[in-house]
Amino acid sequence: MGLFDKFKEVTKKVSEVENNIYHEKRDYLEIYERNLELEKEIAERTEELDDANRRMFTLQHIWEMMNSSTPLENVMEAIVNSTQGELGYMHCAIIHKCVDEDGEYLQILAQSNDGLIDRLNNIIGSPGIQTRKLNYDGESVFADSMRQRKIIQTRSIDLALKSVLPDLDAETVKKVISNQPVKSVIIIPLITQNKEFGWFCVFSAREELAGTEMDFLGLFAKQIEMAITIADLFQAVRDQAVTDALTGLYNRRYFEEALEKEVQRAKRQQQPFSIIGIDLDFLKKINDTHGHFYGDLAIKTIADVLKANARSVDVPARIGGEEFDVLLPGISSDGAMIAAERIRSAIEKTEIDTIGHITGSLGVATYFEHTDNVEELLELTDQAMYTSKREGRNRVTLAKPISETSWQEIAVNTFVDILSKNRIPMAKHLSKELCLKLQAPANKDEMTNESLYTVADVLTKLYNPMHSSGVIKNKVLMAASLAKRFDLPKEEIDNLKVAVLLYDIGNLMLPQDILQKATPLTDEERDKIKNHPIIAAREILKPISYIQDVLPIIEHHHENWDGSGYPNKMSKDEIPLTSQIILIIDEYFALIEPRPYRAKLSSRDALEIIKSDAGKKWNNTLVKEFISLIEHDIV
Repeated sequence: MGLFDKFKEVTKKVSEVENNIYHEKRDYLEIYERNLELEKEIAERTEELDDANRRMFTLQHIWEMMNSSTPLENVMEAIVNSTQGELGYMHCAIIHKCVDEDGEYLQILAQSNDGLIDRLNNIIGSPGIQTRKLNYDGESVFADSMRQRKIIQTRSIDLALKSVLPDLDAETVKKVISNQPVKSVIIIPLITQNKEFGWFCVFSAREELAGTEMDFLGLFAKQIEMAITIADLFQAVRDQAVTDALTGLYNRRYFEEALEKEVQRAKRQQQPFSIIGIDLDFLKKINDTHGHFYGDLAIKTIADVLKANARSVDVPARIGGEEFDVLLPGISSDGAMIAAERIRSAIEKTEIDTIGHITGSLGVATYFEHTDNVEELLELTDQAMYTSKREGRNRVTLAKPISETSWQEIAVNTFVDILSKNRIPMAKHLSKELCLKLQAPANKDEMTNESLYTVADVLTKLYNPMHSSGVIKNKVLMAASLAKRFDLPKEEIDNLKVAVLLYDIGNLMLPQDILQKATPLTDEERDKIKNHPIIAAREILKPISYIQDVLPIIEHHHENWDGSGYPNKMSKDEIPLTSQIILIIDEYFALIEPRPYRAKLSSRDALEIIKSDAGKKWNNTLVKEFISLIEHDIV
């Protein structure tokens, strides 16, 4: 092989080596580039995963708050601060769309705690944007978002700001949007229970949204909508618990709670408060003449007058039937009389379709001025209201000091006499305990009425273990409301209240095996049970001198309208109306409570049974008024 050939061969081998090196280098470069791309993709996926984790953590935090008892305003504050802080936005706010007599407007319900809002407030001056009544522009980006029910991202921050604060001059707007990091605003509409609630607004430092960002913000908005819906439902349940369904006023329970708090406040601050009692005149006549629809309309009219004339701190309540009370914190008798006359005049001036004008009888009593005992205060208000009725109705009467023994005192003394003198069979330690409760309650602020109801409940449970606490109170309140529908004098109503506490006390003298028997009674056993009104009236209560006016009510509370009752087979108007009232109330509660021989009935089924006995056990008018009381009134 010549020199040239050898050179050629060497050159060929060198080329092959170079080619191999080149290809290997290219392969290495490709691997390197692929690795770079892979590392970049891993970094992006890691960042996306971190974002997703942060979002999920934020959602979980909000969900946990929604499922707790956290107030809505706290949940909203958590939402905006979590979105701003944990997800890296510049600012977040929840804006509510409101309506008043001037039309639609916007109000900020929650906003994140960051420097952006402080900067804005420093520029626009006082008041801050969060306390302002903001303008609602039907052509704004907010309106567009709501109309389209879609998320809108806008870079026109100046136009968005100008739409809610139209009075800002151009220079101020320019100052607000200059030299700050926000590049766009994301506006998410909030719809709760098919109603336009407002918007969730997110202020971003980016002009464009990331790929999944829109979906996430939509999901986040759903959580806000759910939180608002839950809060609305909770408030609705709360409102139902403290308001009267017919009138929308507070109910008796809420009034009693508010009264208890006001007593404590008055004692601490040594300030008076007053109560106005209002009773609609001639409700029974309205019902009889025009029907219960118009009776309810008259009741609602009084409620509307009370709402229109009440201060924000006052507590107007429907106590039962046609009776209302208004609690006036910090008001003396002079101020209360002025307020009561204003209410009376407004009631009289209001004209109702078909009925015409209605009137009310009002009574006023003031804490500290008339008494420092809350039960006496309520009694004095009641007495003043009845004085207005006796003296011609449609007037206001200021309370006078109690000049006679109250029904509560008569009831307390009667129970103490029965228990201390062992007029009924029961353990001595229990008798002593109940006497102490009546004479010296453990809580000095405990209402006398509540002590009476508690003692009556305890005694009832001795012969009826299935008796529910609180039933005696309901019976007393119901009996008084029913009696007022018949315009019975206050003295008769007071006697009726005492009778309701005592009418079944004769059962304590009967064999328990008869009272608790689950099978049908024999004739002999039935005769023993029929004897309990006589036992109560003639054996237990007759020796007590100051209870004599109550005895006929108790003795005749099982007499039927058609003469088929017991013990004297009286009929029709021979029977005291107060005895008939006890009979129908006793029957109703007996039906809706369980008995050893049957399950409890629903209120509807109980009323059907009572209707079927109209004209037999009770007169038709009593049945009609009782059913109206149960179906239309809160007692």
